[in-house]
Amino acid sequence: MTERTGAGPLRRLVVLRHAKSAWPEGVADHERPLGPRGRRDAPEAGRVLAAGDLLPDLALCSTAVRARHTWELASAQWGTSPPVRLDRALYGADVPELLAAVRATPPEVMTLLLVGHNPGLEELVLTLAGDGLDDALEEVRVKFPTSAIAVLAFHGTSWRALAPGTALLTSVLVPRGRKPSITD
Repeated sequence: MTERTGAGPLRRLVVLRHAKSAWPEGVADHERPLGPRGRRDAPEAGRVLAAGDLLPDLALCSTAVRARHTWELASAQWGTSPPVRLDRALYGADVPELLAAVRATPPEVMTLLLVGHNPGLEELVLTLAGDGLDDALEEVRVKFPTSAIAVLAFHGTSWRALAPGTALLTSVLVPRGRKPSITD
């Protein structure tokens, strides 16, 4: 069961795993681009975030090319993009590093988007979620695929209040863009 973090407004941490990447020969992992499916799925992730009223006040994004391109394609679906902070430390980050980045978020940010990589993101979601709606926790335990979105909610006066087991996993979404048809 979710531990109560105390009084304070409802905050949402939206976790977005980068879209499907390509594996070009001779390209360093940090520099890998999105593959064709990733270029279709990332804009769909942006549309899903907008439709779900999940647009962030701030985004924290890994500096890896595939994460940056996911952010760019997703946020291009919105009228106005929120500020983004590119952070090299999010590339390959583990739970303590990811949680430190989230906790450093200014208190006026109510919805934070974190764009990064597995296994860190999946482990972060499972660490923070004390409970989940429907079968959301089980979905993440089974697989947190590329372009997956996890939404965690908690009450707190600041992001420093977010701790293991204190959030509710309200939804897990896996947007998939459609392949162009011959008539497109």
